[in-house]
Amino acid sequence: MPSPLEKARLNPDSMKAKILGVARKLFGDYGYNGTTTRMIAGKVGIDISTLYYHWGEKQDLYEALITDINEEIQLEFKEVEKNVKDKPLAERLDIAIDILTDYLFAHPEVSNLILHDSFNKSKPETVPDIKIGDFTSNIAIAMDLAKSRANVSVQTKARILAVWNCVLNFISGESFFRPILDIDRQHYLDTIKETLKFIIVPAFTKEKKEETYGIKP
Repeated sequence: MPSPLEKARLNPDSMKAKILGVARKLFGDYGYNGTTTRMIAGKVGIDISTLYYHWGEKQDLYEALITDINEEIQLEFKEVEKNVKDKPLAERLDIAIDILTDYLFAHPEVSNLILHDSFNKSKPETVPDIKIGDFTSNIAIAMDLAKSRANVSVQTKARILAVWNCVLNFISGESFFRPILDIDRQHYLDTIKETLKFIIVPAFTKEKKEETYGIKP
């Protein structure tokens, strides 16, 4: 029997899908603890019993939401891997930044959820998180910075996390940063991509050359 999430995916116009979409936005804006089922039901325009009928308790809805996002991000990584195959590292990084930044800008609630809930110590331990650790290892392998998940070094993970942190903060902080830059949204997106590439591509490719050819500064 299909799960509520599978039913929502199969019928994007259904009430299940509408509730899920509203929940993504509200959980992204207010985090797990700051969002209530009553808030979600009110935003959808239904009573609370209808929400429970379609999704159950708040944790059930949140778990489905996180599963949905984790699987979405995995699909983005597959797209990255397909497009970077057999290309030089600089080109791999360029493509990966474009694809992942486009995805996160199109879905700002993902960045908000990561920043809200990954560092929220009061959230119940049984509530799942977006799998940043898994995605960090996937990036390392796709960029040929490691041969397998088992041998991704701590240093490589830390540097990839630094990239994640930059992207997430630029996206979640758009309403703060964009007025400072005084540019429209498309110009902001292009500027963030260019800035990330300016910092990241030379740093990673320099290290890769040193590792491959024994070149030291």
